[in-house]
Amino acid sequence: MERYILSIDQSTQGTKAMLFDAAGQLAARADRPHRQYINEKGWVSHDLEEIRANTLAVARDLLQKAEVRPQQIAAVGLSNQRETVAAWNRETGAPVCPAIVWQCARAKEICEGLAEQGPMVQEKTGIPLSPYFSAPKMAWILRNVPGAADLAAEGKLCLGTIDSFLVYQLTEEKAFKTDYSNASRTQLFNIHTLKWDEELCALYGVPRACLAEVCMSDSLFGHTTLGGLLETPVPLCGVLGDSHAALLGQNCRAPGQTKATYGTGSSVMMQTGQRLVKSRCGLVTSLAWGLGGQVEYVLEGNLNYTGAVITWLKKDAALLASDSESEGLARLANPADRTYFVPAFTGLGAPYWDSEATGLLTGVTRTTGRTEIVKACVDCIGYQITDLILRMAEDAGLAPAELRADGGPTANSYLMQFQSDMAQVEVSVPEIQELSGFGAACAAGFSCGFYDPAVVHSQMHRHSYTPRMEKTERDERYAGWQRAVRQALTHV
Repeated sequence: MERYILSIDQSTQGTKAMLFDAAGQLAARADRPHRQYINEKGWVSHDLEEIRANTLAVARDLLQKAEVRPQQIAAVGLSNQRETVAAWNRETGAPVCPAIVWQCARAKEICEGLAEQGPMVQEKTGIPLSPYFSAPKMAWILRNVPGAADLAAEGKLCLGTIDSFLVYQLTEEKAFKTDYSNASRTQLFNIHTLKWDEELCALYGVPRACLAEVCMSDSLFGHTTLGGLLETPVPLCGVLGDSHAALLGQNCRAPGQTKATYGTGSSVMMQTGQRLVKSRCGLVTSLAWGLGGQVEYVLEGNLNYTGAVITWLKKDAALLASDSESEGLARLANPADRTYFVPAFTGLGAPYWDSEATGLLTGVTRTTGRTEIVKACVDCIGYQITDLILRMAEDAGLAPAELRADGGPTANSYLMQFQSDMAQVEVSVPEIQELSGFGAACAAGFSCGFYDPAVVHSQMHRHSYTPRMEKTERDERYAGWQRAVRQALTHV
């Protein structure tokens, strides 16, 4: 009987379930979107009950689609959108409020009030003080959600990232656990001592008792029947933040290896192994994972809006009928046009960290039309990622020769060639796009002995893009981007 790892990827836009066979090949996939709640203040929320229900639904859809019997599932892995905060009742499992999504800057005033402590926060966590991370969001919940502080005082409140919420909801043990990769993104976890930090908890007013147990990414988190779908509980034994899971899925295990995940936002990560590299260039230092009893570090830059720019073009600006149309329109644009788009919808993330910046379309002339605007929006993805790659090389003293790319927008060959040209590196795109799901499956497979780490990536096929643009043109275009960013960072 053939057996599989069932991997769940709970992302910003939806939830996917995937089956990976004994050779690490994707056998089937099912997914469901969830609603994005954005109010008049720009606050972004998700319905936790919808996410829980969709997680169970996509697992059921997957087995039906693949015609796989429940007893063929060997283990479950989980990857998740990071920094998004869930709060729920430890006794009942009921959410106390909607999830606050990583994109949401509602905790900006809390961060402003802690500005003097910013250097201490960054020294301990590797992360600059920012409302995009989890700790300010947790503080906001304790201060603003009715009953949350009372539940915390009674020891009944769970505050965690989406992985810990789903681990609690899915496991028979109702386990309240998280892994090193997710913990390192909260701004409450000391990446030197590898523990929740009492001083940081006190700073944000988050009781230590509200936080999950931190485990290796390939730990046994508990056992699950996926809501009764499986006849016998199987181990849930691989948990990683989605970007970290993609790093593992891309097999970036050696220092200097770099990947970019193109999703709603983007995460660019450089593996630095057991060396903790402090950034001088506006990047963050995080834990890659804990695997086989050993933790490893990464340099990372996070972008708030990359693939979401294409969504904005389609749903809000009404310039696209479908995501895929962006490639053809970008190719039709006047190549001499120098329109730039800076997607600072809710501020700019790495390496600028300016939550006050707003979006900007600049360089528009009378001949700029629909195709040129679409091209500028596609190009801004490549420019932003180039910003991060150049700074990583400077921080780590390791210039990557290859960028391993994953995520839906990698299907856009115009964007991938442009990325190679701007960053001046080979861009390598695997045939499988769902690297976060594959990484979570790898962690679970390593844990339960289903996969051999030395073998499972050996059958991955890739398509490569190499730089073609003349250096003078590349430098001119990138300089124009830098001027546009400086405009967006200028507040009147």
